[in-house]
Amino acid sequence: MCGIAGIFNRDAKLKPDAQTLVNMAAIMHHRGPDGFGYQILDNTGVGFSHARLSIIDLNEDRARQPFVSDSGQLLLAHNGEFYDFKRIRADLTAQGARFRSKSDSEIVLHLYAREGLEETLKHLRGEFAFGLYDRNEDAMYLVRDRFGIKPLYYTETADGVVFGSELKVLFAHPSVKREFSSEGLYHQLIQVMVPGTTAFKGVKQVAPGHVVKVTRKNDKLELSESKYWDVNFPLEHEYPGDDVDEQQYIDGVREHLLEAVQHRLTADVPVGCYLSGGIDSCAILGLSAAATQTSVKAFTIGFDSDDYDETPIAQEMAEATGADHHIMRLKADDLYDHFVKTIWHTERTIYNTLGVAKYLMSQQVNEVGYKVVLTGEGSDELFAGYPAFRKDMFLHGLDHLPDSERKAWQELLEKNNKLFKGAMLAREEFVSAAFNAKMGFTPSCVQPWLSCGDVALPLIAAERREGLQEYDAGKAIAATLDETMLKGRHPLDRAQYVWIKTMLEGQILTWGGDRVDMANSMEARPAFLDHHLAEYAFTVPPHLRIKGNKEKYVLREAMKGLLPETLYKREKFAFMAPPAHTDPKKWRAVLKLAEQFLSEDAVKEAGLLDFDEVQRTFARHESDEVPIDEKVQLDAVINHMLGVQILHHHFVKTDVPALAQQRANELGWCA
Repeated sequence: MCGIAGIFNRDAKLKPDAQTLVNMAAIMHHRGPDGFGYQILDNTGVGFSHARLSIIDLNEDRARQPFVSDSGQLLLAHNGEFYDFKRIRADLTAQGARFRSKSDSEIVLHLYAREGLEETLKHLRGEFAFGLYDRNEDAMYLVRDRFGIKPLYYTETADGVVFGSELKVLFAHPSVKREFSSEGLYHQLIQVMVPGTTAFKGVKQVAPGHVVKVTRKNDKLELSESKYWDVNFPLEHEYPGDDVDEQQYIDGVREHLLEAVQHRLTADVPVGCYLSGGIDSCAILGLSAAATQTSVKAFTIGFDSDDYDETPIAQEMAEATGADHHIMRLKADDLYDHFVKTIWHTERTIYNTLGVAKYLMSQQVNEVGYKVVLTGEGSDELFAGYPAFRKDMFLHGLDHLPDSERKAWQELLEKNNKLFKGAMLAREEFVSAAFNAKMGFTPSCVQPWLSCGDVALPLIAAERREGLQEYDAGKAIAATLDETMLKGRHPLDRAQYVWIKTMLEGQILTWGGDRVDMANSMEARPAFLDHHLAEYAFTVPPHLRIKGNKEKYVLREAMKGLLPETLYKREKFAFMAPPAHTDPKKWRAVLKLAEQFLSEDAVKEAGLLDFDEVQRTFARHESDEVPIDEKVQLDAVINHMLGVQILHHHFVKTDVPALAQQRANELGWCA
């Protein structure tokens, strides 16, 4: 795991500035504190840089990136992990390839030279993002893994294309503009983003499972995007009937998950596990302990609220596996005291301080000498674990059941998830005409955020708000979804597809994953997002993902022998930090941040929000007449308001190129 950066100029004679490349690496030193490197290919206008976190091949010089091929034709900067690389490497060696390092990254150069990019991608298994320049084609490829576990941003400047692992890496380049777009601002306030976009004008993300190709012709750069993988569920009529042998799927899930875990235990440093009180992380810990036959280090976040704390079940699992259990207990002060620093790393707003909690946990993982943990992210996406999926199943996927039975199940769902109404579940039904037209209904997972529009739009400064009067956030998001992956699919599959394309990539893998983990030089490996496992999970019939009122049924049964009985029988509990309205001390911490970032002067200086509406929002939150589910929603909106102001402070008001140069000087990283 590392950080990557690069420059591709329109004019081949315009040599990238070496120190700028180094500065771009320095500002993401947290991603790669174990060393840096840069390479500029003569007479190409192309240069890459790299900040390294040593996990495989700890020899600093031998594995230093960027890599240049022996022919001098290829330049590579890679972030992430390729699993099963030893087998691929051995096969390539038998074909005559010669490797200069023991790094997994180097296989790309040899695969690409022999088979081209399309075939190379079929071999790559894991979480990754990389830039690859081919001198023969005079083209650069920006590639992102299938689910978007690793980030990759790019933008065009007056001189060419700049890319990097984080927004701040791009902003370290003096030619990259740092300016909010009005649409980006709006989406920050409602939580859900348009896939492929950011809060900032002209700055894009490479979409998961996509390649952006930049080709130079006559001193002009042409950008094109292509998809190499997608979430492809079977057509609804292709599933077997209700009388299918469910044991084959239970055994298949267990087999594929174990293989995914075993691959992710590969490292030249110790590997631990994140452990919450959920089935997902408990399964990962159980399989890791069984596969290694050692005491695995397990890390758990505990909250000072019984309603949200899951440490008792985590402790039970840790004891059952003989894990070396590390519990970090967080109080109200811990979360908002680190909110500003967390936003520096997430580079987008967060609706819940779980992102802060995970930032603090990765800090503790780092402090005890660990660089790698396995995590449970992705299980809910594959096996329909979230309350929103059950709601959509009850509403749209059980036509054969009487209305009374479906209504009873839905009422039980709402009752058991009342803590999350206004966040994970909408306060009331929200219908998006664009989603209805695209897929037949508006998925429950996007309803809580799209329904925030009436609250968010008035909060935007008048001059920006005027241009958004006709803007349809649901339409913008729906337009990015591939209709061929939705047509003819079961309603549950359609709902899962939308979540994977929006909330998984834009939230869980961003401010709940890579960005807060790598903030403290810690690599997280989500075994459930192994694409071999995922492709198998897509074939599991919907009624075995949600059986009756039980979510993740097939996974529960596959892991039954590992799980404590209380967890095996327990309903899914969304993992999140206690919202501000639940704790007067936490609310005071919010108000303290607001004094700094949401004061009249701060709001006027940024030009993003309407100060009068900001005040009205706080007043409504403090009113005793406001129902709890609205307070949950307002908690999220207030976090977003703070977030956009902090983003402005970090990335617009601050001279980021100067900060990057300062960081390089402090580190002694010089060209």
